Amino acid sequence: MPSTINLLKLLADPTRLRLLLLLEQEELSVAELQQILGMGQSRISSHLAQLKRAGVVDDRRAGKNVYYGANKAAGKNGARGRMQEMIEILARDIPETARDRTALKLALRKRQDKAREYFDELAGKFGRSYVPGRSWKALSHALISLVPRLTIVDLGAGEGTLSQLLARNARKVIAVDNSPKMVEFGSKLAREHGFSNLEYRLGDLEDPPVAKESVDLVILSQALHHAIKPERAIQSAHRILKKNGRIVVLDLLSHNFEKARELYADRWLGFSEVRLLELLEQGGFRDVDVSVVSREKQNPHFQTLFATGVK
Repeated sequence: MPSTINLLKLLADPTRLRLLLLLEQEELSVAELQQILGMGQSRISSHLAQLKRAGVVDDRRAGKNVYYGANKAAGKNGARGRMQEMIEILARDIPETARDRTALKLALRKRQDKAREYFDELAGKFGRSYVPGRSWKALSHALISLVPRLTIVDLGAGEGTLSQLLARNARKVIAVDNSPKMVEFGSKLAREHGFSNLEYRLGDLEDPPVAKESVDLVILSQALHHAIKPERAIQSAHRILKKNGRIVVLDLLSHNFEKARELYADRWLGFSEVRLLELLEQGGFRDVDVSVVSREKQNPHFQTLFATGVK
């Protein structure tokens, strides 16, 4: 354990302090730390080396991976307790601390979710070889038919293609969009197709014209990146959901395709997994799960995030 003066010098760097805060909670690999902190491998490895030389961090090898963790055996006669207290005091001045906690939670969930690896592999194989009658369109129709009889709100519904698919089995579907022409066109389609349980409403996804605690499921499908304030859209979804109701968000992973603002009227260039997780948890949702579910082959290789949470 370094002296108090040397420890203070060591922790004067915000990155090393953030690293130590994370490693006090969990053993992590360099790759996981890169994901959590959003930093390059060489920068993180350099700081880890300094923490290891000081004796406050240990590493262990597990197969091909090396995991780093706080050296909890270091220090005697209360020295470790004083170090932890010092870390906690200094951490109050680090604005990234709350975000790091959320990113750590996401990283650990990914580590534990072995099934996700299987489905990622499966998704990569689906459609590579031709099988008569098999398509994503057919599969989506089959899965939607299994949706129970719920009251559903589709926020930012557009003309409501998804709403019309859901209306085949739902108790009621409310499609909300801020474009009068979209609402008019969707309403016309609903009448033509005989959907008496599908209602189009003109309104904003940040303040939808839906009664408080009146619906079972809220869907935001490629709509959240159009919101001026995405946090308000999430909070509004929470407001209109019944207790134990669920939110489902499909949106783009963060990207740098600036033309999307002009081409598609996007206000936000997607969201990181951590940011979407934060939005849902700060909006009052529990049991939140966020994952990347697809990647387009064509440039700019948009990736799709799927997120869900329970009120």
